[in-house]
Amino acid sequence: MSLAAISRIVTKKVLAVETPEGAGALVRRSIGSMNLRNLTPFLMLDHFMLPRAQYGFPDHPHRGQATVTYMLEGTSQHEDSAGTRERYAGGVQWMCAGKGIIHAEMPVHAKGQPDPRGLQLWVDLPKADPTYQELAPEEIPTAYPQGIDGPVKIKVISGKSHGIESPVRPLGGCWYFHVTFTKEGTMFQELPWKGAVKIGSDTTAIPAFHTAVLSADSEQTGVSLSGAEGTELVLIAGEPLDQTVFQYGPFVMTTREEIQKTLVDYQTGKNGFERAHTWKSEIAHK
Repeated sequence: MSLAAISRIVTKKVLAVETPEGAGALVRRSIGSMNLRNLTPFLMLDHFMLPRAQYGFPDHPHRGQATVTYMLEGTSQHEDSAGTRERYAGGVQWMCAGKGIIHAEMPVHAKGQPDPRGLQLWVDLPKADPTYQELAPEEIPTAYPQGIDGPVKIKVISGKSHGIESPVRPLGGCWYFHVTFTKEGTMFQELPWKGAVKIGSDTTAIPAFHTAVLSADSEQTGVSLSGAEGTELVLIAGEPLDQTVFQYGPFVMTTREEIQKTLVDYQTGKNGFERAHTWKSEIAHK
């Protein structure tokens, strides 16, 4: 017997203010800002814009988290110290940093193409080795809760929605949906965990560039969403981790001592950072 569809409610709204980040990128950060430091298992959520070819996120390290990059428009390229190099337009990349990696993320500009724009989510993880999972735009499955002619379509980046399941198997079990209302309508999405969403079932509409934190009562089985024609949002949920977060920039560990050891590893080039002082990406040094 299925559970009753009882919706979660909005408990907090956070405006993501546009600020410079990286090398000239424009970023709107909600999770990871002073107003919403962490929302376990999520560490950061950025909505980024890369208006010029030389702007982006040049060589920088990571340890202890997964970065999920979802391109909304345009094309971005990625290169790392493990030898991975790729371009993706409209697709998604899951990068598990594991014990350590150095990479660069830079835009690709072409005549007649939109400036690169997307979302990057950081997910706290148990310790693991570096891994990648990617989906091209045509590989992201789509769910239609009320049929293909209905008012809602959902790109299932990870997780399950209305009988459609993504092939991505991320550590931590994160669910990630891109919801578009092609006409005015309402939908209900089952959620097993707490999550963040840019628009919810509150009778007061949530403006653009806001993240809404949802309640997580045990009787609440999902979230009801309503939107006017043209409304788009992401709905993200993940299983909370029962571990302490110590974060220092791109390094995420569980104790202060682990952070100190990570800094030593990076400075001395060992334990995952062997190429820290010799590797340079080609895409960020053209």
